Amino acid sequence: MTDYVWWEFFFLLPVDSLFFFFLFISPTCLEVMIKVIIMMRLIINLPFLLILAFNHLSLHMIHAQTTHDSCSSNTTLTNLNGRFLFDISSLNCYAVWTSEDFILRYSQAGPSLWNFVLSTPTTNSYIGMGFSPNGGMVGSSAVVGWVGRDGSPNMKKYFLGGQTPSQVLVDEGDLQILGNTSSIFSESSRIYMAFQLVTNQPRQRLVYSVGDSSNPSPGTPSYRLTQHRSQIAIRLNYASGQGSQTKAPYSNLKRAHGILNMIGWGILIPIGALVARFLRHLDPLWFYVHSSVQTLGFILGLAGVIVGIVLDDRLDARVGKHKGLGSTILALGCLQILALLLRPSIDAKTRKYWNWYHHNIGRLMILFAIVNIFYGVHLAKAGSSWNVGYGVILGIFAITIVILEVRMLRKK
Repeated sequence: MTDYVWWEFFFLLPVDSLFFFFLFISPTCLEVMIKVIIMMRLIINLPFLLILAFNHLSLHMIHAQTTHDSCSSNTTLTNLNGRFLFDISSLNCYAVWTSEDFILRYSQAGPSLWNFVLSTPTTNSYIGMGFSPNGGMVGSSAVVGWVGRDGSPNMKKYFLGGQTPSQVLVDEGDLQILGNTSSIFSESSRIYMAFQLVTNQPRQRLVYSVGDSSNPSPGTPSYRLTQHRSQIAIRLNYASGQGSQTKAPYSNLKRAHGILNMIGWGILIPIGALVARFLRHLDPLWFYVHSSVQTLGFILGLAGVIVGIVLDDRLDARVGKHKGLGSTILALGCLQILALLLRPSIDAKTRKYWNWYHHNIGRLMILFAIVNIFYGVHLAKAGSSWNVGYGVILGIFAITIVILEVRMLRKK
C-alpha cells in the first residue's frame, strides 16, 4: 500500500458525512467545503509530487552522467571488445533492473558453458548477481564484483546463507566459474562484470543487488559484504530472452503476518481500551463493546502470531527480539482473557486489585505491540508507507485521547 492510499483513506473517511451535512445546511457552505477539500488534497499530494519530480530528475542526471548502454545498441560493448576475455559477439540482452540501469547480456557458449556480462552504472560499491533455487536472496550462490576507489578490480563468489553478514560466505556456493576468463572493469562511469558459468542450464530465478556507497567495499582478509542498498528478483527465460520480476518467497505470508498483528494488537486492542476509558456512561453497552472488540483483536493477533510461527519455520530469519516481543504480547493477551473470565463482581473487595491488574497489563500490552509493529516493519523493509500509515492511526488515537480527557476534566 502506498503512502497516497493511506493518506487518502484517513482524509476521505469523514468527508462523506460532512458533504451531506453541508448539502442540507446551505449550498454556499457546500461550495466552501468543496474548495477546502480541493485545497487540502493539493497540500496532501504536494510532497508526493515533489518526490516523483525529484526521482525523475535524479534518474535523468544519472543517465546524463553515464555512458548510455541499452539492449537496442551494442555499440558500447563492441568498443570494449578487447577488454573481455571471451567472445561477446552473439550475446542476448535483457534490461533486468531498469530503475538501477542493470543490463544483462548472456549466451550459451557450449554444451555446458554460458557467458554472462552484467553492465551497471558505477556505484562506488559492489554489484551482485545471484542464481537462486527459490527466488529469494537466502540460499543463492552469487557472483559479486566491485572496483575499488583506486581502480583495483575484484570479483568473488559468495554463498548467501542468511540475512546477516556472517552468514554470507566468501568463495562458497555451487557456482562453477571458468577460471581465467572472468573480468570486471570500470569504463565511462559504468561497471562491466563478465564471467563464464559451467552448467548445462543456469537457474532461471536470478537476484540482483547493489551495495550502499556509504559503506566500505569488501576487503581482506574476510571480504565480508555489508548490507545492500537495494535488491530485486526476476525470472528469466533464457530461450526467449523474456523475464519478469518475481515476489520474494512467502511475501503473502509476511504481509498477512503484518496486517493481522497490526489490526489485532495495534488497532483493535487500543480501540477497546478507549471504549472502556471514555464510554462508561453508556452502561452496560460499553462493556459489551469493549469485550467484543478486545476479543476480536485477540483472535486476529493470535492468527498473526500463528502465521509468524509458520514463517519462522520456513525462513531462516534471525529475528529473536521480534519473536520475544511477540511472545510477550501473546502472553499478556492470554492474561487479559483470563482476567475477563475471572472478573469479580463490582462490589467485591478484590475488585480494586483486579482493576489494577487488568488496566496495567492492558497498557503494557499496547505499548509492546506498538513497539513491535514498528520494529517488524523495519525488519521486513516494508517501506515508509507502513510506518506513515500506522503513525497516522496512532496520531488519531492520541488526538482523540487528549480531546476526551479534557472533556472529562471539564465535567468534573
